[in-house]
Amino acid sequence: MPDTLLEQHAAALRLFGERLRAVAADQWDAPTPCSEWTVRDLVNHVTGEQLWIPPLVADGRTVEEMGDAFSGDVLGEDPIGAWDKASAAAHAAFAAPGALERTVRLSYGPTRGSAYCSELTADCVVHTWDLSRGIGADDRLPDGLVEFSIKEVMPYADGLAASGMYAEPLEVPPGANAQTRLLALLGRRG
Repeated sequence: MPDTLLEQHAAALRLFGERLRAVAADQWDAPTPCSEWTVRDLVNHVTGEQLWIPPLVADGRTVEEMGDAFSGDVLGEDPIGAWDKASAAAHAAFAAPGALERTVRLSYGPTRGSAYCSELTADCVVHTWDLSRGIGADDRLPDGLVEFSIKEVMPYADGLAASGMYAEPLEVPPGANAQTRLLALLGRRG
């Protein structure tokens, strides 16, 4: 089980990449649990998130400076290739010496690099579940990544719902496993 933040981040990226490689040619327009996104939209979103990391973390740029650099389609004709390149560059940016201690200037304010990495790791884990559901693949997530994500999301789950980015948290059934608890925090039924 991964134990450092960088290992968790790498594991989440690998897991998403594995599910991405399972997308069949006729599944790109399939719906996902993210009601407004198809499989391609979801993959585009997660790939786009990775593209932001090098300029913000490694180069110290701001969201304002970047503008709409990563809006629209970032996948092109090779979604897997786009993901591989973006995820490798994102992980390299976080793994650079001092990157996790650096202050990153995000749209919601200055954030420590480690907090940004944690946030995107949890986001990647949850979107792996969304992608799995969208393509009918095994949607079980590794326990270590689920536990990591619960700890990351728990403090601000209500705020995510208020932002409109996620549905309202759901009531967790008694005796629910960790994955069900994580998904419920983010308004998803496992």
